[in-house]
Amino acid sequence: MKKLPKLGCACEKHDLIESEYRTSIIGTDFTDGRNAEVSIIQCRLCQRIWLKYSAESETSPELSRWFKGIIAKKEVAEMKPENAVEYLENLPWYICGGSFYENKEAFGEGKLNLNL
Repeated sequence: MKKLPKLGCACEKHDLIESEYRTSIIGTDFTDGRNAEVSIIQCRLCQRIWLKYSAESETSPELSRWFKGIIAKKEVAEMKPENAVEYLENLPWYICGGSFYENKEAFGEGKLNLNL
């Protein structure tokens, strides 16, 4: 994975301050027992809208990870939790992080690493 370059906005990080974004929970993706939370985040600073996919491992917290990619405003209303992985995998790039990635953000592309 490539290191995340500084693109200039706090929304590229996982640990945003609540005042920096608005969030809406879409639901939970139960596909293959993942129980991943899917949400939409809109940055208050740059106004970008992100699709976020958080896969937590209850038995092995070190395997927890998240992925987020830009989503068009017109696609937000149609997004379903079970379609989030396919959407992210078809983006030119996404950002990933979490314990699995040693809590460092990185660019990714293509297939999401969801082996928990």
